[in-house]
Order: sequence, then C-alpha cells, then structure tokens
Amino acid sequence: MRILYLYCHPLEESFHAAIRDAGIAALRANGHEVDLCDLYAEGFQPVLTAEMRRDYHDLSLNRKGIEGYIDRLYHAEALVVQFPTWCFGFPAMLKGFFDRIFGPGITFDLSVPGKPRPMLQHIRHVVGISTYGRDRLRAFLVGNPPRKMITRYLRWFVAPGARIRYCALYHMNVATEAQRKAFLARVTTELSSLR
Repeated sequence: MRILYLYCHPLEESFHAAIRDAGIAALRANGHEVDLCDLYAEGFQPVLTAEMRRDYHDLSLNRKGIEGYIDRLYHAEALVVQFPTWCFGFPAMLKGFFDRIFGPGITFDLSVPGKPRPMLQHIRHVVGISTYGRDRLRAFLVGNPPRKMITRYLRWFVAPGARIRYCALYHMNVATEAQRKAFLARVTTELSSLR
C-alpha cells in the first residue's frame, strides 16, 4: 500500500521522532511504500496569503506552489497524520497544510453549488497519532478538536467505509518511560495492522 506519512514536529530529538521512526519501520516491515512528508524539514509554507485566499476558488490558480504536495496526496492509499497537540489543536504548520492543500478542485468538488463532493476516495485508511501535554479529561472537556479533525473531518474526504484510527498519548509531560514504550508499541501494532 502507498502511505503518505504526514509528520509535523520541529525537533529531531523529540519523542515524536521516535514515534515516527517506529511507525515508519513497522509500515515498511509490512511491505508498504512510505512517503514521509516532514513539514518542518521540507520547509512547508503554511501561511495562506491574501493572494492565495483570492485564488482559493479559482481552479486554474489554487494549486500554484503546492502541486507536489497534491500529487503526493493523490498517490496515497492511506494517510498517517502525526503531530503534537498544542493549545488543544493542530500545530500551526499542520493547520496551514490543511488550509492550503484541502481546497476546491483538490480535495473536494464544488461544481454543483451547495453540494460539495469529496475527492480523496482512493484513501482507504487514516491514522492519527498525537501526544497531549494535558490529561484525557481536560482534552474531553474542551471537545478534543484534534481527535475530531482526524476521525470526523478527514472521514468526509476519503473512501466510504475507510478505516479511521486515532492513537493518543495523554499527559505526556508526566508519562513514565514504561508509558512511552507502551505507546510506541501501540503505534507499531496499529500501523502493522494496515492492509
């Protein structure tokens, strides 16, 4: 399977780097083709400028400068999105990716006014992997927006019946070594189950 691994963390020495490495190793060990899209390492520009916003609905202009990312998304059969939860949301870099890449004529069709149609029906699996500095209860009380982005928002774009999973390590700032290892094992198991 062709997997786009969308990774968003600025520090190479972080626990997220260990999660990423374990996840990619598990995918490759099971024969999957993995395209690592490391937003920070690739210097992705997340800001939707005034010009880009003006061109947002113009299908002849709204792909300018992001063609490579669109091609990678179209090539994928599965999407893994890995990120830290900051301020109970996506990091700005990752939010900017969705602002810029998930547009009309790219990920959804607006040719029939008022009836958008999803365009990522070739994606059969979505896996979200995140860490939180706060506990699960606090995330629940604020609605856990990152989880909803993965399990509800992205679900609309992909194939009907696509398998959607979300792995989260809550209260990571006080997690023990055993809890971190258990989370790495959980991510490895989850990604190893993709078929």
